[in-house]
Amino acid sequence: MSGFVHLHVHSTYSLLDGLAHTEELVKRATELDMPALAITDHGVMYGVVEFYQKARKYGIKPIIGMEMYIAPRRMTDRDFQKDKSPHHIILLAKDQAGYQNLMQIATVGQLEGFYYKPRIDKSYLREHAQGLIALTGCGSGEIPRLIRDGRLKKARETAAWYRDTLGADGFYFELQRHEGLPELEKVNSGLVALSEEMDIPLVATNDVHYVLSEQAHAQEVLLCIQTNTTLNDPKRMTMGDESFYLKSSKEMAALFPEWPEALENSLRIAEACDLSLDFEGYHLPFFEVPEGFTPQSYLAHLCGEGLQRRYAVVTPELEARLQYELDLIHRMGFDTYFLIVWDLVREANSRGIMVGPGRGSAAASLVSYCLDITQLDPLAHGLIFERFLNPGRVTMPDIDMDFPDDRRDELIQYTVEKYGQDKVAQIITFGTMGARAAIRDAGRALDLPLPEVDRVAKLIPFGPKVKIEDGLQKVPELTAMYEGKYEDRSYFKELIDTAKSLEGVARHASTHAAGIVIADAPLVDYTPLHRATRGGAGAITQYTMETLEDIGLLKMDYLGLSTLTIIQRTLDLLPETRGVQLTPNDIPLDDPAIYELLSSGEVTGIFQVESAGMRRVLTSLRPSEFNDISPSTALARWSTLITM
Repeated sequence: MSGFVHLHVHSTYSLLDGLAHTEELVKRATELDMPALAITDHGVMYGVVEFYQKARKYGIKPIIGMEMYIAPRRMTDRDFQKDKSPHHIILLAKDQAGYQNLMQIATVGQLEGFYYKPRIDKSYLREHAQGLIALTGCGSGEIPRLIRDGRLKKARETAAWYRDTLGADGFYFELQRHEGLPELEKVNSGLVALSEEMDIPLVATNDVHYVLSEQAHAQEVLLCIQTNTTLNDPKRMTMGDESFYLKSSKEMAALFPEWPEALENSLRIAEACDLSLDFEGYHLPFFEVPEGFTPQSYLAHLCGEGLQRRYAVVTPELEARLQYELDLIHRMGFDTYFLIVWDLVREANSRGIMVGPGRGSAAASLVSYCLDITQLDPLAHGLIFERFLNPGRVTMPDIDMDFPDDRRDELIQYTVEKYGQDKVAQIITFGTMGARAAIRDAGRALDLPLPEVDRVAKLIPFGPKVKIEDGLQKVPELTAMYEGKYEDRSYFKELIDTAKSLEGVARHASTHAAGIVIADAPLVDYTPLHRATRGGAGAITQYTMETLEDIGLLKMDYLGLSTLTIIQRTLDLLPETRGVQLTPNDIPLDDPAIYELLSSGEVTGIFQVESAGMRRVLTSLRPSEFNDISPSTALARWSTLITM
């Protein structure tokens, strides 16, 4: 078993400053026989749940943390000269209380303290210190900076504040050694002297930004991308040396031979951190039902009314199908989910906001049809309910709701008003470097001729999840470039190898196009929050859609479609221009003109059938009735898959 644990580790979620994917970090720690590993990204908790799950999978203890920024003064102060350089500090969660405080800190740093970086101040840290262990951080930490600047009295006072705030077992002086940062030797000497004087323990760390030493070059390229510079720029930001990787216990022992207790204390901290995250159960928001009803009985009541409204004759077969669905929905714990969706659709209809007719597997649900969530009779079309909800696959239902893109915000605001501002948020998503983007980014950073870089990028095949390696296997010209057959342009191999190391790295955070999360308690109890990304409004989650679902939160898609906006405006104009009042449900599905239009392939602007692949299928199949539409779309998707 390793005699050391890494407690200062950046993943790709330290955007454009970390190269390592969470699984790569965990796998390497396993190979090094380390019992635990921390994640401490810059000012955010984007990847902590993903990291936690990967670590558990590989059998090592996950330590959840963050490298936070401490404002020089108050976190609300925003003077460029005085507040532009916040101090770094490593915060690790010992337990559930610490995890909750980390989420609060990450949230306030974004929503209240953000000034170039997400920041908190010491006052806020004091209020949220329970369950946390703090390390003094890298050379940009407050105490290391004071020692470097010769302000030893102030360093001593600051250390005493942190010790008193976090407790004798909650604060450590952090020692680092990187050849490219010679000032750390002065810092280390000062920390050791203070440790002896104040009885504050030492801990050794390595400022990890990538997994293997040979990835140092790719890390430098990543920094160039972040700062929009090139490797040939003498003033560019640089790591300084090739030591910022996940070192072995033996390498760390060789790095700190004079302070073996600093290595041992990394194990001591790992032992003290014992956080278990519970992903069991769902956290659906409270939905108020009329007096005398429960969510189960009220859902059954609404569906019973809908069944009478939808069908002229209610047969035993219909009643049996409805009861089967209701029983299964209740057993899976989703009565409230359907009431929430029903209420949203009802509100949209009451405001004259068009709602998409219900796409995907939700159309197989008679309950959805009776609640007017969908507009297609599932029995008439032989749709199978288990395609939507299956007792053998217990996952939250996922009913996509489409609204006109110019009125989507009204439904978001309604949701906020109904469930509470602190319980509703939009969802973060991350743009990652795809194959072509990685080629272009790497080419700019390497300062290569841009026309040649563009030429290489264009040889990468189109398609989702296409990798550079796919291009090397399928495109002979790209392979020739890589193998050095263009002797006058020998940089092609370096370009492609560098780009491959950047593929999949998170490039930026943005707001998911449709995702909304609603919880039964303030969202910060479940996920740290983030300031709105460019052009957005309100808070978004720091956890992705997949993570939110994993922890049992309700994720809903409110998709704004320009198609629906155009349809709504067209229907609004009909009374004026044609003297006709129409709704989408008034349009007969057996009108031959519908199928003549589809068969012609002139379908620009018609949702889900305007792609080139779909046009080919329509013109070949020539649908003539409604039941031809489903096979048409299925064939188009299948043909797309087999040609990828």
